[in-house]
Amino acid sequence: MTRAVSQEIMLNVENVSLAFGGVKAVTDISFDIRKGEIRAIIGPNGAGKTSMLNVINGFYHPQKGTITFKGKVRRRMRPSEAARSGIARTFQNVALFRGMSTLDNIMSGRSLKMHENFLWQLLYLGPARREEIAHRKKVEEIIDFLEIQHIRRIPAGKLSYGLQKRVELGRALAMEPELLLLDEPMAGMNLEEKEDMSRFILDVNSEFGTTIALIEHDMGVVMDLSDRVVVLDYGRKIADGTPKEVKSNQDVIDAYLGVAHEEAERWTP
Repeated sequence: MTRAVSQEIMLNVENVSLAFGGVKAVTDISFDIRKGEIRAIIGPNGAGKTSMLNVINGFYHPQKGTITFKGKVRRRMRPSEAARSGIARTFQNVALFRGMSTLDNIMSGRSLKMHENFLWQLLYLGPARREEIAHRKKVEEIIDFLEIQHIRRIPAGKLSYGLQKRVELGRALAMEPELLLLDEPMAGMNLEEKEDMSRFILDVNSEFGTTIALIEHDMGVVMDLSDRVVVLDYGRKIADGTPKEVKSNQDVIDAYLGVAHEEAERWTP
C-alpha cells in the first residue's frame, strides 16, 4: 500500500541499546518514523519489538543511544511525560479498567487534558462542569468513530477480546496523540475483527493525521497497512524499507524460516 507521506521525521531512534543484566533486549538500533506514516516494527518472538516501544514511550531507559521526538532529544523520560508530549500507546495484553464502562475507560484517556483543580472537579460546579461536558463530547465522537455505541455502558470486563482491543484504541485516541504506538492490535482477533481494526487504523491515520507505529505478527496486515517496515531479530535490526523491499530481503526470509516455514513462504516473492 502506498500513500503520500511527509518526509519530515517525527521520531528518530539513534543507536539505542537496552539490556537487563546480561540479557540484551535491543542492540544498536537506529530507525526513524516520518510524520503521517504507518510504520511497522516486526520480527520473530523475542526480537525486541515491545522493548523498543517501551523505550520510545519512556517505560524503559536505554543504556545507550537517544530518542529524538519532534526535534527534542530525550534520554530519560517517564511515560507520563511522553503522553504529555503527544505519544499514546496500546498494549500487547489489554490494560483496561475491567469494572468500568466503555465510556469511562475512554474518558480516562482525557485525564491529561483536564486542567481544572481538584476542588472544582469534586464539586462538579462551574468550570469543572463545563470542562467535563466538553471532554465527554470528544469521547462520544470517538465512540461513534469506532462504532461501539452499543457497548458504551457495558463494563470492559464483560466485552469480547476484540471489542476490548477497540476500547483500548479509543482510550489512546482520547489523548489526541501525534504518535500512536500499537502493540499487536490484531492479537487474538478473528478475521472479521482484524478487518475492522485495519479499517480503523487506516482511518485514524488518514482522517486524524495521526502517525502510527505498530507491532504486528499478521504479515498480511503488515504488508497491507504499512508505508515502511523495520525488521528486528534477536534485538538487532536486519532490514528496513518498504513492504516490497522487506519481503524480498533474504535476511528477513531466513529469520522467519527459523521460526515458521509456512509464514516465510507467504513472503517469498
